[in-house]
Amino acid sequence: MLGAGGIGGYYAARLSEAGHKVVLTARGEHLKALKADGLTVDYEGEVRHHALPACSHEALCRDYAPDDFDLVAVTLKSTATEAVMAELANWLCSGSVPVLSLQNGVDNEPLIASVVGEQRVLGGLAVRIGGHVTGPGQVYAEGVAQIVMGAWPKQQAGDPRESLLKQLDAAFNEAGIPTTMSSDIRYELWRKLVINNGVNPLSALTRLDTRSLTHHPEFGPFVYAMMAETVEAARADHVNLTQQDLDEMFSLIRNFNAIKTSMLVDREKGRPLELDSISGAVLRRCKALGVEAPVTALVSALLRHGV
Repeated sequence: MLGAGGIGGYYAARLSEAGHKVVLTARGEHLKALKADGLTVDYEGEVRHHALPACSHEALCRDYAPDDFDLVAVTLKSTATEAVMAELANWLCSGSVPVLSLQNGVDNEPLIASVVGEQRVLGGLAVRIGGHVTGPGQVYAEGVAQIVMGAWPKQQAGDPRESLLKQLDAAFNEAGIPTTMSSDIRYELWRKLVINNGVNPLSALTRLDTRSLTHHPEFGPFVYAMMAETVEAARADHVNLTQQDLDEMFSLIRNFNAIKTSMLVDREKGRPLELDSISGAVLRRCKALGVEAPVTALVSALLRHGV
């Protein structure tokens, strides 16, 4: 599990409880605590402790071969994907282990594929889950914590990854992680980006949780507008989202738990924002299409300038 944050830590804990061997990667004080005291997961008030092996990326490359693993799952911030793929390129390319992305945005899979090739890439997304690191060695997660995954960019007849996906689907579900497979994972990734671009930047700007934001009489319509701009941007990737997709995603986040988005947590902690991976992905594609995304552009600019 590359990245033992709230999402990666929670999924790793679930898999470990089901009897799977999981190795975590982390850095800094978080890594020191994981190695010394293990991982503590607070899932909606239920606190569990897990003694899982943890290492840096340098130690991963030194102490393990890539094919020691059945799967490399990437739960890093999308801002780190390019650098980490470059760091691990030689190690990954010395084996054939498949790589599953469970990250925000729609640009992680292409970056991973540029290193290991499309045939080894599985696209995925964590749905209806909020999570973050609360302290060294400690993570919090909430929500249904569903996974949707599939062969990237789209499953074709006779795809050799189909058998692996079925095995992962069974293993994750048996571990208590509700998991479904999609034959068009790029479509699913864009549907999630509709939500992420709608609430993440505005929550970081207003400091409101998702429920307060989406029910706010003034900010709620701007959430919907940024979601609509994301629907438009998807056309650049030949993904045709509809009004139904837009309304479903808005209803989903409006009725979900009142959570702090990852971007809000990052802003509170003074960490880099996934702004380019979320709003930037929308703005670049709208520019390529020759269409405007004024609300996304304004909110993005305000955040970039520290408002």
